[in-house]
Amino acid sequence: MGMTMTQKILAKHAGLQSVKEGQLIKAKLDMVLGNDITSPVAINEFKKADFPKVFDKYKVSLVMDHFVPAKDIKAAKQCQISRNFADEMNIENFFDVGDMGIEHALLPEKGLVAPGELIIGADSHTCTYGALGAFSTGVGSTDMAAGMATGEAWFKVPSAIKFNITGMLNKWVTGKDVILHIIGLIGVDGALYKSMEYVGDGLKNLSIFDRLTMSNMAIEAGAKNGIFMVDDVTLDYVKDRVNRPFEYFAPDDDAVYERIIDIDLSTIKPTIAFPHLPSNTRTIDEVGEKEVKIDQVVIGSCTNGFYSDLAIAARIVKGKKVAKNTRAIVIPATQAIYMKALKSGVLETFMEAGFAVSTPTCGPCLGGHMGILAPNEKALTTTNRNFVGRMGDPTSEIYLASPAIAAATAINGYISAVEQ
Repeated sequence: MGMTMTQKILAKHAGLQSVKEGQLIKAKLDMVLGNDITSPVAINEFKKADFPKVFDKYKVSLVMDHFVPAKDIKAAKQCQISRNFADEMNIENFFDVGDMGIEHALLPEKGLVAPGELIIGADSHTCTYGALGAFSTGVGSTDMAAGMATGEAWFKVPSAIKFNITGMLNKWVTGKDVILHIIGLIGVDGALYKSMEYVGDGLKNLSIFDRLTMSNMAIEAGAKNGIFMVDDVTLDYVKDRVNRPFEYFAPDDDAVYERIIDIDLSTIKPTIAFPHLPSNTRTIDEVGEKEVKIDQVVIGSCTNGFYSDLAIAARIVKGKKVAKNTRAIVIPATQAIYMKALKSGVLETFMEAGFAVSTPTCGPCLGGHMGILAPNEKALTTTNRNFVGRMGDPTSEIYLASPAIAAATAINGYISAVEQ
């Protein structure tokens, strides 16, 4: 019986010839990730267990991004605990104010994750790195602590759904629209503890940033991970970033999948997730003109804070102004993206239009800072979750969309299509 991409990676890291669905294995880790919220909990467990050191100072990454720059004393203490631990353990990949970014954009950018590798992180969106053909998944802080100490973790081998991608995206349609379409199709538990595996001729028409967004949101369908077949797009992205050997895997012809779903990119329309689930989707032509008044627009996060996202939005807002009584915030995902957007004039375009521009941070995505919602306010955002109270008051509402729809909405003050 053949194996999927995920199963091949797990088998290699477990030192086994093959694995099958439901099998329990112990596998070696290539990277263990934590942030300023989850790392202190893991560090506490690490010290309670009296582990003397981390298994490899180059294979642990601590990224201060959720409440950073520190929004209050508690947030500052969280960072202090992480900072002191990084110093004590001589951890090479510690990223703090001025040298940080949103973790799931930063690690690929820095070449810290590579095709065929196995990564765990104490953050549910660690599944992002499947865009590079890696197996990556979120874990709890206790598992993070054990992973930092031993370099190993236990896994139950997941079954898989194959998404056969064909066609080409239409103008103003991005990977965000594709993954929202998929989640709307299969539901928030449609891939529960499964691997979402993307193959097909249409992959060449998805940028690496489309793929990062789609893999990131695998967890919003309940998946264990999302993973893309490695191709020239992948290899071109990693060639000047990853400075170590790596091995990547294609699925066997006789690999077993629970479902095979065909996705023709040319049929995907700009898609919005209405409150309060990512699966509650409508295409833009199903949203009435001036149907939903928006109080705040956020462009950023680990899904859509890449330079290409900012550039798309800037093209739409150039020469225009944010609507009266609408707030608009742009958050580049990393310092490098911020710098590129600054030098290219993208940030100037946003500021002239009336957007606020923030240093890299997760900030408003999880209701942390930089854009908390008041009672009954509505936000359209390029982030990845729209659960009740996710970005502020429990009576607020969150609508998920692409940077293009977010830009058009900021200008019009209502959920809007891009003017052709």
